Amino acid sequence: MKTTIISTMMLLLISCGPGTGTRSVRQEVSEDWIQLFNGKDLTGWDIKIKGYELNNNYKSIFRVEDGIMKVSFDSIEKFNNEFGHIFYKDPFSQYKLRIEYRFIGEQVPGGPSWAFRNSGVMLHSQPASTMLLDQDFPVSIEAQFLGGNGTDDRTTLNVCTPGTHIEMDGKLITQHCNNSTSLTYHGDVWVTAEFVVLGSDVIHHIIDGDTVITYNKPQVGGAHEGYEIPEGTLIERGYICLQAESHPVEFRKVELLNLEGKN
Repeated sequence: MKTTIISTMMLLLISCGPGTGTRSVRQEVSEDWIQLFNGKDLTGWDIKIKGYELNNNYKSIFRVEDGIMKVSFDSIEKFNNEFGHIFYKDPFSQYKLRIEYRFIGEQVPGGPSWAFRNSGVMLHSQPASTMLLDQDFPVSIEAQFLGGNGTDDRTTLNVCTPGTHIEMDGKLITQHCNNSTSLTYHGDVWVTAEFVVLGSDVIHHIIDGDTVITYNKPQVGGAHEGYEIPEGTLIERGYICLQAESHPVEFRKVELLNLEGKN
């Protein structure tokens, strides 16, 4: 698809009501962006790594260096399923999210083959505090980040569904991962990913101005043990978290425009 984010910006223009000039709307949008990552430290974030208690940042997998939030495995000799997630402290429902990420270096020995240059951002996630000690991934909608191997095609901003289902074109999708239409990004290049999340109505994944996948009605489906919300329940809001899956990845921007109350 070649749907641009212009429609989203038009929605914002319309939602501000008649008589509002473009210049003032753009100023309002600019002022409303929240920097979830402050560029200095991990203030405002909670960490959950499989096998460890909440906020035990095992081997400093998550860290900030030179103004970059880093997922690093340089203190781990062999990966032993230490899947990790770092959660922003507040939940959101309707928003636009922008993340700049890149993969670097080599995957830690022992990491699964599918996790090569693999990370992601979890949308509408369950709270970190409710994850089980040995739970791999939170119940959420994953916008998957993938990097290329230098040769083969490999789309990014795919959608995966740990403990959830979605609808596409009016059909319930229970397949775990569904590919986007994005290009492949080889090497250690910075990629800007954007998301428009409107509660349980619709979620768009956008890259280079193009909407590469759209889906509707995120809902509980095939949830993990201990997750008591009934299957089929629409997910209206939740937490945002970034992944650690055995390949080093860096984030230099994580910012959010809250759209609640703008319709």
